[in-house]
Amino acid sequence: MAGKPLRILACGDVEGKFDMLFNRVQAVQKKSGEFDLLLCVGNFFGSIPETEWEEYRTSAKKAPIPTYVLGANNPETVHYFPDVNGCELAENITYLGRKGIFSGTSGLQIAYLSGTESLSEPAPAYSFSSKDVSELKISLLSTPKFKGVDILLTSPWPRGVGNFGNKPGEMDTQRCGSVLISNLATSLKPRYHFAALEKTYYERLPYRNHVVLQENAQHVSRFIALANVGNTSKKKYLYAFSILPMRSMDPAELVKQPQDVTENPYQKSGKEAHKPKMISGAEEEPACQFFFDLSKQHGKKRPSDGKGGQHSQLKQPKKIHQPTGPCWFCLSSPDVEKHLVVSIGTHCYLALAKGGLSNDHVLILPIGHYQSVVELSSEAMEEIDKYKSALKKFFRSKGKRYVLFERNYRSQHLQLQVIPVPLNCCATEDIKESFILQAQEQEIELLEIPEHSDIKLHSQGHLIFTLNWILERSFFIELRKNFPCNLEGKCWRVKPF
Repeated sequence: MAGKPLRILACGDVEGKFDMLFNRVQAVQKKSGEFDLLLCVGNFFGSIPETEWEEYRTSAKKAPIPTYVLGANNPETVHYFPDVNGCELAENITYLGRKGIFSGTSGLQIAYLSGTESLSEPAPAYSFSSKDVSELKISLLSTPKFKGVDILLTSPWPRGVGNFGNKPGEMDTQRCGSVLISNLATSLKPRYHFAALEKTYYERLPYRNHVVLQENAQHVSRFIALANVGNTSKKKYLYAFSILPMRSMDPAELVKQPQDVTENPYQKSGKEAHKPKMISGAEEEPACQFFFDLSKQHGKKRPSDGKGGQHSQLKQPKKIHQPTGPCWFCLSSPDVEKHLVVSIGTHCYLALAKGGLSNDHVLILPIGHYQSVVELSSEAMEEIDKYKSALKKFFRSKGKRYVLFERNYRSQHLQLQVIPVPLNCCATEDIKESFILQAQEQEIELLEIPEHSDIKLHSQGHLIFTLNWILERSFFIELRKNFPCNLEGKCWRVKPF
């Protein structure tokens, strides 16, 4: 039987402002009721005079709630933490230690790692090394039936945490943060991960800990970065939440996927490779994207040259592709019909369709020679998204919306076909029904994948057909021979727009 959820407060850099923090905690408890724990990440001590701390150290003052803190992040504050294994610093204030697991009587598991990333071994007292991360991972991963931890506490951010999710303002998550912590989060799969040091507040969208259609559904993770106590910008530094320990939860309830869940941001930096494992669609959260599987014999005709496999597919985007013959769509080609070009960007361009399905049928194409969206760089994909956003606004001003598709079949060059349709002559469900009906007539199986899913995880290097329509609902078809090249045209005849 599930127990009572724990009510927890998490705090960013305190920087020695103990009175300000604990007064705020008391105000929160007076308004919202008692909390069980206060967890502090980032710099607990600061450069201000020690007078305030002395009052807590000597018990002249007392923290109003059991408080657990991480260790030093710089050489100036190392002396406050006399025992690397953790110790009581003052009444109701406990230093967790350099690294480890804190388990309460409720069954709540809190993994923690103190300090900032060090590039040398052994790491100084205010840093951690790859060895520290490995030891912490092994201590948990060796546990039978390990699913993850409830909470992970680190001071630095994980590198790349903004991938696939909402952006943290002006912070560049590709440059700031620790790669070691990204790897740690990938392995420990925390339900909540708290960090600080960057003096800003950022609550990332929840992300998956499994590969859709390849692994069984797992719980999601939430990353929250907290600002510094008493910051003049009034950025959030105290975060309140309730949590039921993982081991007390019903498994089905634990793996529920929220509507705004995204891909795992660390999938490129994590050391653990995901091995394909198909699961039934019933195990996934209902969403707005779909996967068509025409055959169980994918890759049958691929050459067995010893260079295949998942790893070579992941490296494929780095290759420079050259057309096997004249290409009508490479912008540098003499065969391209430049009078149809509408706009040219850095990586992509926009052109009118020759013989389009409607008068305002347009194409989004890469300037270089790429066969599919799965081969494009992140910069090119960002530019495509900008073109899509601009077209959406333009067609909306004309009383229209668009359907977008890519057919990576019998074509050397990626073409994103954008077909506008009147707003008042067809409903979203009519568009969906048209493609589903045609898919059924062609004996194409429809499987469901969640929203925010990265198509690169599902294509596995095969030829694809993708479809995206209003409200960002999408189809995905993995192609083999005899795919009906006029599928999209048939759908237009089924539901005339």
